Amino acid sequence: MEPILQFTDVTLIYHTKHGETPATENLTFSVNEGEFVAFIGPSGCGKTTLLSLAAGLIKPSDGTVESRGTFGYMLQKDELFPWRTIEKNIFLPLEIKKQNTEENRRKAVALAEKYGLKDFLKSYPSQLSGGMRQRAALIRTLATDPDILLLDEPFSALDYQTRLNVTEDVSNIIRSEGKTAVLITHDISEAISLADRVFVLSARPARVTSSHPMDFDDVVNPLKRRETPQFSAWFELLWKELNA
Repeated sequence: MEPILQFTDVTLIYHTKHGETPATENLTFSVNEGEFVAFIGPSGCGKTTLLSLAAGLIKPSDGTVESRGTFGYMLQKDELFPWRTIEKNIFLPLEIKKQNTEENRRKAVALAEKYGLKDFLKSYPSQLSGGMRQRAALIRTLATDPDILLLDEPFSALDYQTRLNVTEDVSNIIRSEGKTAVLITHDISEAISLADRVFVLSARPARVTSSHPMDFDDVVNPLKRRETPQFSAWFELLWKELNA
């Protein structure tokens, strides 16, 4: 099967007045269609840069980035516009991409209703909990029907209890919609509970030091994964690799 996203020997060097700063070096990995992958690595290693490269927002200094789909980007904060209703926020990508047709709006509303936002479409972001706002942000990302979701630590601004609930929501929505997802996170537990595969990145300049398929006997629910015997074993292994 041809990967939907492929990095091959990707090197990125930032040029500043103080000299050159390597961000990635010979970064190589692939992501299959429908796969949920997570990247963990030391702080400042270039995880967000990886997503920018994937989306084509920046070009590599060397190597190639190839993709076979469109992208949706979900940020650390929900970034919902406070003066727009949830419905109008969800329509925003359609407006930006000039896809704001009645049919596309109807599909976006149907998606929001399917995943629990029916009673909140006319509400404003300030009237929703952090978890519901993040769910709305994901539906907004899905409104243009992207093939690949890029998730830039989308739960980091939430408190721990809300974070657990929202990761379950997000996992369910992404898997139900059959989307490919690329998550970057500092949270080892989050990566283990959500991903089909976890990649470990080195310190800057980032390169892949290891890749692990998460074997949970077909358990995909994040909370149920945390209850399995494999969970602690994976956590210990990945902790050691990050701190090697």
